[in-house]
Amino acid sequence: MDARDYCGATKKPEGKYEAMTICFILGIGSLVSWNSMLTIGDYYYTLFPKYHPARVLTLVYQPFAIGTMIILAYYESKINTRKRNLAGFTLFFISIFFVLVVDLATSGKGGIGPYIGICVLAACFGIADAQVEGGMVGELCFMCPEFIQSYLAGLAASGALISVLRMVTKAAFEKSNNGLRKGAILFLAISSFIELVCIFLYAIYFTKLPIVKYYRSKAALEGSKTVAADLAAAGISTKTKDQGGDDDKQQERLSNKRLFLENLDYAVDIFFIYAVTLSIFPGFLYENTGTHGLGTCKIWCARMDDFSHLLSGTHQWLSHCVCSYCGTKRLQGSRAECFG
Repeated sequence: MDARDYCGATKKPEGKYEAMTICFILGIGSLVSWNSMLTIGDYYYTLFPKYHPARVLTLVYQPFAIGTMIILAYYESKINTRKRNLAGFTLFFISIFFVLVVDLATSGKGGIGPYIGICVLAACFGIADAQVEGGMVGELCFMCPEFIQSYLAGLAASGALISVLRMVTKAAFEKSNNGLRKGAILFLAISSFIELVCIFLYAIYFTKLPIVKYYRSKAALEGSKTVAADLAAAGISTKTKDQGGDDDKQQERLSNKRLFLENLDYAVDIFFIYAVTLSIFPGFLYENTGTHGLGTCKIWCARMDDFSHLLSGTHQWLSHCVCSYCGTKRLQGSRAECFG
């Protein structure tokens, strides 16, 4: 069936609520792997106490995510959206699964070798995140607003879900021998299963929903070139200009430069969000830097005594002020002398 025929024949597409549910699950899957690695930070600090994993892993993740996002945004009109999203979810699954494999292969031992492997997998998370989030948001923008709202709600719910799962898995092995590692292994296994479910939902079920077919066909008629593979997977063909399609009525795509200038305010917002996040997030609130103090009271009083001696011989009015201040209860035990 042709995309034009499908849009004309379908008046009330079905499957809206099923699609919203799938979008919510895909939103969870878009962040579950990275959130999982961050949430087991307590376990990684027992394995790599000298390598600051909470800080380093975040700083490894972000450059790859931003760099991949810039490249994909530049070549967006030439990229197959279906392959991009499937590649991202597949990379998520492989990466989180290999985090589990690294721990099992090393029997939970630390060292520079396993740590480098974890850093490489964190970089893979960044690449996968740029592929999935950008691809899903761009694709769902062609559809009804409820789809992208459900997807973003899934992104937000991912953190809460992972936190609850971590507390449950950690509590389940709290009293057992090496319970922290056992809880982390079970937690990573659950995260791997969630990513595997996302692959099958997007590749098989989501594509065949009538409402998804309808919006993708409509996007193809409006000039989108990135939905052809999705429509082909659903059994719907798209006509090009060489095949006699009426492409003259399609909307012309703006250049990357013009798109950037028209959305400059959003670009500035994203920059500040990343700047603030990276200023706080990489382990600043997590790491225990030790106990710090300003010294004992006796040392502080001695310094004030020296300071009062210095000021006493300078100006007559200063000496009276210093004498009055040094006589208060704050400096009991000090031996400040006043001159002049």
